[in-house]
Amino acid sequence: MKKIVGFICVHNSCRSQMAEGWAKKIGSDVLEAYSAGTEDYPEVKPLAVEVMEEAGVDMSSHKPKLLGDIPEELDILITMGCNVACPYVPCKHREDWGLTDPSGGPVESYRETSELIKHKVEELIQRIKHNEI
Repeated sequence: MKKIVGFICVHNSCRSQMAEGWAKKIGSDVLEAYSAGTEDYPEVKPLAVEVMEEAGVDMSSHKPKLLGDIPEELDILITMGCNVACPYVPCKHREDWGLTDPSGGPVESYRETSELIKHKVEELIQRIKHNEI
């Protein structure tokens, strides 16, 4: 049975979108992945879409979503390290990945963030497969 995971950030425009993209690409056998934000934002950051495309993950149709747009109850909730209080979301496991936001930085910062997120998603998948979560 797949675990329902939500990747949550303030704007759902970069890191949480990348995490959803990687989870769907490499973890679809164990994860049902969603991402959302706590505030409205007009678009996914173009550089986030670009670097994910370079890595083979298509996010061209992704749009920022709010918490109300994803399932109300999650098995796993992962925050990106936004340093803000996240609203209460029912979940069985919660963790913060403490990722630096590359927004406003050079494309290389986005690439580094994408690779770090990919690694963290791979670790998450292994923990799930080994019943650690």
